[in-house]
Amino acid sequence: MHPKDLNIADFTYELPEEKIAFFPLAQRDASRLLVYKAGTMTTDTYQHIDQYIPEHALAVFNNTKVVEARILFKKPTGGQIEIFCLEPHEGYADITTAMAQQGTVQWLCLIGGASKWKSGQVLSRSIPGPGGDTLLEARFLEKRNDSFLIELSWTPASLSFAEVLHVTGQIPLPPYIKRVAEAADEERYQTVYAAHDGSVAAPTAGLHFTHEVLQKLDQKKIQTDFVTLHVGAGTFKPVKAEVMNDHEMHAEFISVSPQLIRNIAGRREHPLIAVGTTSLRTLESLYWLGAKLLRDRHCFDNGIPYINQWEAYEEALQQYPAHAVLDALIAYLSEKQLTSLVAKTQILIAPGYRFKMADALVTNFHQPSSTLLLLVAAFIGSDWRKVYAYALEHDFRFLSYGDGSLLWRAH
Repeated sequence: MHPKDLNIADFTYELPEEKIAFFPLAQRDASRLLVYKAGTMTTDTYQHIDQYIPEHALAVFNNTKVVEARILFKKPTGGQIEIFCLEPHEGYADITTAMAQQGTVQWLCLIGGASKWKSGQVLSRSIPGPGGDTLLEARFLEKRNDSFLIELSWTPASLSFAEVLHVTGQIPLPPYIKRVAEAADEERYQTVYAAHDGSVAAPTAGLHFTHEVLQKLDQKKIQTDFVTLHVGAGTFKPVKAEVMNDHEMHAEFISVSPQLIRNIAGRREHPLIAVGTTSLRTLESLYWLGAKLLRDRHCFDNGIPYINQWEAYEEALQQYPAHAVLDALIAYLSEKQLTSLVAKTQILIAPGYRFKMADALVTNFHQPSSTLLLLVAAFIGSDWRKVYAYALEHDFRFLSYGDGSLLWRAH
């Protein structure tokens, strides 16, 4: 069956609210770890994850950084309007460029209380700081299908937009964590290796890793490396269509270094482990980007490299060996004199998908009827039901602040 024909009702389960983690554990790596391999399951904690990964494996993490994307404005009448910054206007080359803008920027946003925002009205707020006040203004530009285009401007204009968000915004907890963000969330809803501003949701599989756990991986000669995928709010977008053909997958920016591509190409028989679904999506997208180059070396000449949600299921792109597509990407970056591969991916990984890169996946437990659950089902097959039933029966904590799993794919 083609994934377009999948019925989302076949990928659900009963998730009691008491199984959802509304707060993180006091210690990151004390989170429980379910290890699934060849149909068997083991329970441990993230403190010992190194014991379940062989020497010389390559573990790839997503080093995106969550930005304070929720901004609250008060109208002169006292009403409150919330602006949730989703992604930059399409005129910017990528999220990093937009985050570096000074003085003004245009952003696609969700608006809480949009009906109270009259046309032409400028919202403003002033935040005192040690270096003086920061004044932020918001102007409504246009309504899009599922968002609003807003122009944000500020003084001092020398500040970057990332700095402005840090001063004026709040960490955007997922919608199913039904509480107000606290000061502790600024640190805990962020990985210890977060480096590049741009996400509105954390790559949650990485929240369990501490510097001590990373050191254990290094001591065992498990190589670690990083990709950057800026997680959008679309990761929480529910699948409302009955069949997947009618669901539009969200697109996200990725950035990958030539060195990582060379590391993957040189791993030979050693396993490749994706830490998080975002890392997995990025690694698998590399294959299809390289396959497109092999089919047409000029395919990216007129725009940013892009993978749409169904391209991974085209038979014409399935034929290339992994080493050939990685070589094509390395050659492309060298020819264009690029220090990183920046692209957008809309890839939808669902049962029927043929994995090309990743051998194992570290991931949390996901919402019923979600594209993330489809990805897990594609990775380990129908055993996803056994894994989730086991996790529920053994009191694992679910969703972003919950426990997680190490899933090995059957080859």
